[in-house]
Amino acid sequence: MTKSVAGLRVGVVGAGRVGAVLAAALRAAGYDVVGAAGESDASRRRIAALLPGVEVAKPSDVARGCDLLLLTVPDDMLSNVVTMMSASGAIHEGQVVAHTSGRHGLAVLEPARAAGARTIALHPAMTFTGTEVDLPRLAGCVFGVTAADEDRELTEALVADLGGRPTWIREELRTLYHAGLAHGANHLVTLVTEAMEILSATGTVDPAATLRPLLTAALDNALEQGDAALTGPIVRGDVETVRAHLADLAAKAPDTLPSYLAMARATLDRAVTDGRVLPIRAAKMLQVLEAAESAQTSRRAGANHVPSRRVPPAESAPTRR
Repeated sequence: MTKSVAGLRVGVVGAGRVGAVLAAALRAAGYDVVGAAGESDASRRRIAALLPGVEVAKPSDVARGCDLLLLTVPDDMLSNVVTMMSASGAIHEGQVVAHTSGRHGLAVLEPARAAGARTIALHPAMTFTGTEVDLPRLAGCVFGVTAADEDRELTEALVADLGGRPTWIREELRTLYHAGLAHGANHLVTLVTEAMEILSATGTVDPAATLRPLLTAALDNALEQGDAALTGPIVRGDVETVRAHLADLAAKAPDTLPSYLAMARATLDRAVTDGRVLPIRAAKMLQVLEAAESAQTSRRAGANHVPSRRVPPAESAPTRR
């Protein structure tokens, strides 16, 4: 069993949806959360709601006063935050510095390591609301972690205290790991939202209620069976059904057409690869998809075309005599 490290004093810089929740979870596990930094009104409201009594301070002051520093800032800000706080001495020797970026590993924390800190990449594979609703969801949550060998036990202890399970990601594979999560979760939100918009266009009173059992079953089946869970007109080779879908989407929900086409192509490729659609049927389906893509390109070109104004040739000035 991994030994808890709950005696550490915790500071969080970037009290957004993730940071405030993780700090609250550590507090519930017995850690002493001594400071939080958040500039926006939303961040300060989260601190008040999830970390009552915790001092709101400047990032450098939070870093100086803690043993475990959680950096939960946006990916593009992380390098600058680490560099500035390490150079100022706010990040110091013996401290544990952990970030929650999915994309980044340990390289971005190199200034902190050079200052004598122990560094950890600690990414929860979960979507957050930034409220107390997230706390029970951490139970069993997988954390994508990267750390030096000597910090492996510490990392596993932190994840255990958060209620999660670690999965170890090699430094050079962090971006690919994060791309998989973003593609599966972030793009899923877009896909579901578009599906609800399509149903709304049909007059469906409660699109979410209509989709919920279907999507829940599809997600569970996909996670358990992979490509074998595929159903629907593509995998059945129903060319005319797909043609009708594309025509109606182009006419009544054109904003959803590009993603439908992209996913239909990807679905067709996978169905052909596993032998569920015969090549001759796949070729007909591909022709339908390509025709729709060509028509879409033509519509866009027409919409963006601004007729050029022909300037009539200037009349010759009369010759002075």
